[in-house]
Amino acid sequence: MPREELEREIAAGVVFFLCEDDSRVAGVMGIQDKGDVALVRHAYVAPAMQRKGVGQALLGHLRSLTPKPILIGTWAAATWAVDFYRRNGFTVVSDAEKNRLLRTYWSIPVRQIETSVVLADRRWVNRERRDL
Repeated sequence: MPREELEREIAAGVVFFLCEDDSRVAGVMGIQDKGDVALVRHAYVAPAMQRKGVGQALLGHLRSLTPKPILIGTWAAATWAVDFYRRNGFTVVSDAEKNRLLRTYWSIPVRQIETSVVLADRRWVNRERRDL
């Protein structure tokens, strides 16, 4: 991510956390408070560190930081990412809900909305069921 984009994300309230291995960045993941939910933003794990628990550790840390429901937006084509979040207890929301959530909590172009998915944690799913 270019420095300018990183600075914009931090200014927008994204707080980043790093996982290091032998003084090298093994992974990074951000969290952004959006009022009634928190968003996981910019999750990356170095290729050499994938499948070693780095992403799971970062995600667990972010989950421990907030009692709010957590949402994650990612590319639908990033099946490895979708599978990772599913293995860690997240559920892909319906297309209609995805569109509503992306328009509510993210600032992304229409084309990106069309090619994305949103995953929600159990807190969000349980809250939505209660609201029915």
